[in-house]
Amino acid sequence: MSIAVLLGSTRAGGNTEQLVDLVVDGVSHHKYGLSESHIETIIDQRHDPEGFQPVPDDYDRLVQKILEHDILIFATPVYWYGVSSTLKTFIDRWSQSLRSPDYNFKELISQKKAYIVVVGGDDPYIKALPLIQQLKYTFDFVNLPLEGYLIGKGSKPGDVLQDSRAVQNAKWLNTQLKELYS
Repeated sequence: MSIAVLLGSTRAGGNTEQLVDLVVDGVSHHKYGLSESHIETIIDQRHDPEGFQPVPDDYDRLVQKILEHDILIFATPVYWYGVSSTLKTFIDRWSQSLRSPDYNFKELISQKKAYIVVVGGDDPYIKALPLIQQLKYTFDFVNLPLEGYLIGKGSKPGDVLQDSRAVQNAKWLNTQLKELYS
């Protein structure tokens, strides 16, 4: 099994990345820093006679790479009770992939399994739940099974490592990934 981490943080080495690194420690994976890719916002062309037009950015290359993996870990800080803009822009572009004649995105992504790792600074164990629900509905739409999620608390870099609950849950998930997918 191969694992892809879709890192939606714009802060290198920040809390979200630190927590997801605990999850995948010692597990073969590939991390895709979405902020390191150039992904344009979607222009809705679903109802245009020509449909979606090619966009000169990194999205198509990135989504093709991600679809090669079996496990997808969506890692994002909580931004205004939702996912980061980098992750949201990436997911918004799925509308284009769903209509691509080049591959069957919905069939391919439905063969994966998803996990969510989120970190927020202000009562994230409650306030991150709308984000989890948002992603769950998104995954349901494309038949991508959500296997679990992990929430951590942190604001300044390194804070999440002081959240014993998040660290313990990350280590537990790490053990599960090692047992199930290694």
